[in-house]
Amino acid sequence: MDMGGGSMAMPTTTAAAAAATTSAPAMGGMGGMGGGCKISMLWNWYTIDSCFIASSWRITSPGMMAGSCIGVILLTMSLELLRRTVKEYDRFLIRQHTARRASADGKTSPPVDAGSDNGVVAAPAAGYRPKIWEQAIRAFLHMTQFAVAYFVMLLAMYYNGYIIICIFIGAFLGSFVFQWETIGLGSQTSATKEATVCCG
Repeated sequence: MDMGGGSMAMPTTTAAAAAATTSAPAMGGMGGMGGGCKISMLWNWYTIDSCFIASSWRITSPGMMAGSCIGVILLTMSLELLRRTVKEYDRFLIRQHTARRASADGKTSPPVDAGSDNGVVAAPAAGYRPKIWEQAIRAFLHMTQFAVAYFVMLLAMYYNGYIIICIFIGAFLGSFVFQWETIGLGSQTSATKEATVCCG
């Protein structure tokens, strides 16, 4: 009696395991969490049916994948643009402060060293503490840079080869276009001041 019961349980267990095995690839290896999207925590080259960030960003055609790749390149370039914008805004504040101080002293403004790392002119040693609204703008720029950097990081975590290559291309193009500036002699480059190249 027991033997018969044991032999009946064995095929049922085997059939269930086979069904689970055949359904796993359709679910993208994420146990159904992808909602039909191809999602993997390993390096992959998925195109059609791959999803990024949300299920609404689902690739349904090669053209959509190409558009997504272009979008990722532009997003990564915008991160480099934001980094440059932060530096230029700080330089603007220092120039403005120096000009105000010079006019108050009745002197000409000292020359601006546009190539210095922090954009500082031959400015007063005391420095400049931004006004509250100037600091609010600086904080907003930082927040935006932070958010874009994390979206880029989230995209990289899909381990999709095409997306990761596009992130690298965007970083190259963004740096080429937006970090092309005069480098002060004897000063560190801007890259040495960043905590990480990716998410700074």
